[in-house]
Amino acid sequence: MTTLIIGNSRTREMVGELAALTRDQLRAGGCAAHRLLWFARDGDVLVLPFVPPADYLTYVTQLTGTDASSLSVVIPPPGSLGTHILTPDRLADPRLLHDLRRALRHRPPTEIVAVYKDLAVTRLARALVAETALPGYPFSAQGGDALVNSKAGFRALAAGAGVPTAPGTVVTRQEEALEAITDLFDQGHSVMVKLEFNGGGFGNEILSRTDGVAPAGAPRVVVLPDRPALLSYVQQRWEWLTAAGAHRLVVEQFVPGCATVYAEFLVTDKPAELIGVGELLMEPVAVGTVSPAQTIDAQRRTELLDGAERLVESLRVLGYRGVVSADAILTPQGRVLFTETNCRLTGTTHLHLVLDGRVVDPDPRQERVFLERDGWTVPSFTAAVGRLAAAGLAYDSASRTGIVVTSDDVEGDGTVVCCAVAPDLPAARELHRRLGELVADRPA
Repeated sequence: MTTLIIGNSRTREMVGELAALTRDQLRAGGCAAHRLLWFARDGDVLVLPFVPPADYLTYVTQLTGTDASSLSVVIPPPGSLGTHILTPDRLADPRLLHDLRRALRHRPPTEIVAVYKDLAVTRLARALVAETALPGYPFSAQGGDALVNSKAGFRALAAGAGVPTAPGTVVTRQEEALEAITDLFDQGHSVMVKLEFNGGGFGNEILSRTDGVAPAGAPRVVVLPDRPALLSYVQQRWEWLTAAGAHRLVVEQFVPGCATVYAEFLVTDKPAELIGVGELLMEPVAVGTVSPAQTIDAQRRTELLDGAERLVESLRVLGYRGVVSADAILTPQGRVLFTETNCRLTGTTHLHLVLDGRVVDPDPRQERVFLERDGWTVPSFTAAVGRLAAAGLAYDSASRTGIVVTSDDVEGDGTVVCCAVAPDLPAARELHRRLGELVADRPA
């Protein structure tokens, strides 16, 4: 049994137009693709944008108990954007198909796992005569994954499922955007505008008539005190907001002071399986995750799961198969309002499917909290692992506590991503505090 794992960590529906990404953003996307190593098991074949660092490969496979020598890593020839990410033209290159057939010993894989199942992935599955190995192939082969990852499409899906969302609408023209934003302004609200396709909050902007609104879920707040300022903003930003008119724009009420929570499911032909409930850390965009979520009580958790299950069932009926994260905000008044669905491998899937249960052995008597944060600057991945071990912070399988270095972004921006595993949130925060001191005490 062989799984083909495809690290297409940056696609148009996830981050917008790929050609607009900077070299650093492209390289960071390539580093993120290497996180797919966590999902590998003995004998699997991985398609990655460039060769993963040997020290990271060894580290991950030692924790997951995978025989690194049994894995096959296939790197396609460079594409239109170089070698940083798996662009569609790289996945369509005949030389990749030749190398994959050889790595698979001219047999179709048992399963195909991709970060995002776009048309480039379905074409590759078809070329390998492995349509049945890709979950939800009929739906994905018709461009269905773009449909269910659309933030505009989400509002229709949520409305049909009777799931609560922030007041708002979807617009396609500038005059509609002006009317929708003005209406919310006149009610005394600030506004969140969302690109139809983007992630992590980077496709969002907050609009306000007054100063003093703190950004959350978006990189910045734009103050528009009057109608002329709003008109100028819409005209100047329309190309970015709508990808030059190709996409729709979401306009909805911005609710300050919220926590961002999610429920993640695995959707198959059977009833969907809940794999994790967590909270995203926003500063002001996503910088980390806490799982299980710590800020919701039992009643709010029930509301989150009830709405998420209705959304996920709607997606299942449509024909989508794979991971779904239903994201929501928990307002200061205690309301759970859903904001989007992410139908792909997310930035938290590895926590729920690999760390919790495979690396950290499950034990219902000793639950664990996972606190993952981005952006620890280190001289190298090997140095980071060594420092953690020397300081007694490295993950220990006996105690089931410590820090796991989940992502090696050193070649991208000089950082690593670290996940603290602890009995409770205070203990997890203490591990990150000690990690911060460790990084600060030594030059990068």
